[in-house]
Amino acid sequence: MSDLIRRDPRAEWIARNRLHPLHSALQPQASAWMGPNGVMRKNPHGIGFIGANGIKRIDRSGAQQGGASKRSAAVEVKLPLHQVAVPQFYIAVVPDMVGGRLSSHDRDVLGLAHRLAAGGGAVLAIVFGEYKENAFDSAGVDRLLILQGGEFEGYAPEQRIHGLRAVDNQFSPRHWLLPDSRTGGGELGRRFAACQGERPATRVWQVKDGQCISRAGAGQQDIARPLPRLILAAAECAEPVDETRHEALPVALSTATARSLPRIEDLGAVAVDPAAVPMAESEFIFSGGNGVKDWELFHRTAQALGATEGASRVAVDDGFMLRDRQVGASGTWVTARVYVAVGISGAIQHLQGIGGCDKVIAINLDANCDMVKRADLSVIGDGQAIMHALIDAIQAYRNQAKRDAA
Repeated sequence: MSDLIRRDPRAEWIARNRLHPLHSALQPQASAWMGPNGVMRKNPHGIGFIGANGIKRIDRSGAQQGGASKRSAAVEVKLPLHQVAVPQFYIAVVPDMVGGRLSSHDRDVLGLAHRLAAGGGAVLAIVFGEYKENAFDSAGVDRLLILQGGEFEGYAPEQRIHGLRAVDNQFSPRHWLLPDSRTGGGELGRRFAACQGERPATRVWQVKDGQCISRAGAGQQDIARPLPRLILAAAECAEPVDETRHEALPVALSTATARSLPRIEDLGAVAVDPAAVPMAESEFIFSGGNGVKDWELFHRTAQALGATEGASRVAVDDGFMLRDRQVGASGTWVTARVYVAVGISGAIQHLQGIGGCDKVIAINLDANCDMVKRADLSVIGDGQAIMHALIDAIQAYRNQAKRDAA
């Protein structure tokens, strides 16, 4: 096993959240600290451990002390296991799974499904094709149904509707939940509702007491109606599951799904210039700040990554980037799936602007800056050297892919 110490962002988040039930368990016990006069003080009650006979022993090696251990940062959080042996009913969820992983929107919908499944129900997640997600248990999935096959790959709404109808016939879910998004859930949910002859509730942001509230009028009005069977939920419709682990037991269809000749042909993704994508809609942003010294190298790295360029306010004020590329509360609020910050210290306005991003990667020389504290992954080092390494790695990967294809 590697000796590298891996960060656990979830454990760090729980350690910062004083309202979380596991907060106290992740607080290290300080055994020594600097006094006001510069003298090191020791806590005699925090050194050592209780032996088998009830006698306190002193361990100066640090092996028995969680606070003094070098691996104290890699605390493994053991959440209580939520089990549903015999579900009384099912709440079916069809996540978008963009890139083969659960998005924040998907996790919000699973959180809403977990609330609707209270009282003996189980959350059934339906995933099409290959996936990369390995945390279905912590997201709140009780049963996992994988519909594999080439007919489900790419843009195939007609065949996916056949799969959902087969699931509906076998499991008869009490409710169907899909994310009302532009990445597939909104269209698939409306197609499925038309096929089933049902009237769905769209853009649902709150469910309570058998009623659901939907956004309307360009987000300026709310519409309340009885909770229907088919729900297309908006982002932040509920808190994601974070206090329990679920079994995520695999299930399968008892019969094969029907197949029909598709009327839609998927010709693949269309190449899009990342520079033409508005930052508010981009899923991958490569942003530079005051720490970037070679902006030509920055542009080449963003082009090699296929990312949309962004910048901090300092870089924009200095004239290195246009004003419409400024990220932050005083610029553009972004909701990218991946946000890479190079040489950005992390002013409060900038951190507010990236609050909706799923994964934040910080490249900085200062290991104590606010951006590094906010990031899910931090690379401490010279930004110019790291950008050169990124370009070399991308070129090597593409050359290897060409050789494999040949």
